[in-house]
Amino acid sequence: MKRRRYPVYKPSGIEWLGDVPEHWETTRVKWSVRGCINGTWGEEPTGDEDIVCVRVADFDRDNFLVDPESSTMRSVERSQMRTRALRKGELLLEKSGGGERQLVGQVVYFGHEFPAVCSNFVARMPVREGMDARFWCFVHAALYRGKLNYVAIKQTTGIQNLDSNCYLDTPAAFPPFTEQRAIAAFLDRETARIDRLVGKKRELIERLKEKRTALIARTVTRGLPPAAARKAGLPENPTLKPSGVEWLGEMPEHWEAVPLGYLVQFRGGATPDKSRAVFWEGTIPWVTPKDMKVPLILDSEDHVTQEVLDAGLLSLHPVDSVLVVVRGMILAHSFPVARTSIPVTINQDMKALTCGNRITPLYLAWMLIGFKKTFVSFADESAHGTRKLESGVLNRFPALLPPLPEQAAIADYLDAETSKLDALVTKVEGAIERLQEYRTALITAAVTGKIDVREAAVA
Repeated sequence: MKRRRYPVYKPSGIEWLGDVPEHWETTRVKWSVRGCINGTWGEEPTGDEDIVCVRVADFDRDNFLVDPESSTMRSVERSQMRTRALRKGELLLEKSGGGERQLVGQVVYFGHEFPAVCSNFVARMPVREGMDARFWCFVHAALYRGKLNYVAIKQTTGIQNLDSNCYLDTPAAFPPFTEQRAIAAFLDRETARIDRLVGKKRELIERLKEKRTALIARTVTRGLPPAAARKAGLPENPTLKPSGVEWLGEMPEHWEAVPLGYLVQFRGGATPDKSRAVFWEGTIPWVTPKDMKVPLILDSEDHVTQEVLDAGLLSLHPVDSVLVVVRGMILAHSFPVARTSIPVTINQDMKALTCGNRITPLYLAWMLIGFKKTFVSFADESAHGTRKLESGVLNRFPALLPPLPEQAAIADYLDAETSKLDALVTKVEGAIERLQEYRTALITAAVTGKIDVREAAVA
């Protein structure tokens, strides 16, 4: 949809703003607020006089709001409350935080009536009279998405700090108050509309993923659906028999349930001495759980040298090994499985499964994926508080074993059908990304005057 522009523009002399409507002013962001007052962390909560303390973790970074769902209570002295108590309509600036992939400097709107302060990593910014807080929240969102806060960031060990004076010296466009309110109303409505569309598409992705999970689980426990079985020259709707395992139920009568340890060889891994560069300047992949986000391992983030293998510190696992994660908090909700397309080494949180002659690597990988929820339920808490799958659990696991030709047919079928579902997920994810890009562009266009939304705000 093509948006209307203002009748007359003038050069702003500011690169990120470009030309602005003729009747708008341009000056530093600092003149939109009455101050930038650091928060407080207070003391441990004591009882009735405790108060909500808004942390960076409470920032809804997509909607530029405070999410009170997981409020933290702190004890704050009354003398501090005079300057640090939050009021509805104020802006909150993230002064310390960020992360490896996220800049510090997010601004959110505090729209709540309950008594609260903000933490020492946050500053409150009450807006000046004649300024609309929601409009300025969108201005800050445009600054953040455009990374105009970058020059004000000071990096220290493991944390980013924002120089608020430097940040608030950033120039911005100042429309009249009535236009600020109109732009904020327009953006509130339009971003909410976009967010609803994004929400529906995310629900579609979840349904597609659930369908994928159900498809795999059914196929590795019941066999191919009739049409696929007929195409592969296999029996349709085979008779079922008890598997002999209570939680597993029935399985096709011509299949076997065999302890996994009888079908594969399990081998573990380790972490060579990190202080010895001679171990870490090589080209041999060293796979860890962070690499297990793909079904086929083509490479790894870290690599080791031949010296590690010569010293007997690690084993080299062949192509078509099946890798699984057996330790880590990821086992609380998932069970990563991947095949190798290259020889690899692994760390101590992994197991490499080498197939014998009764089971194929492709079928084994799909079978393990099909029982993901079961393996998650089998994971115990270790002495260090993380999750682990004991070797005995894997060894005794009753692997469902069709004849080799049927294993190949099942693997081919699941490769084809999951690829279709994955392609649909990728397509929907692309649509979400485009909607989010449009949302960002719309906010920037509105707060810099590239579109005239005064009439659209009341439409």
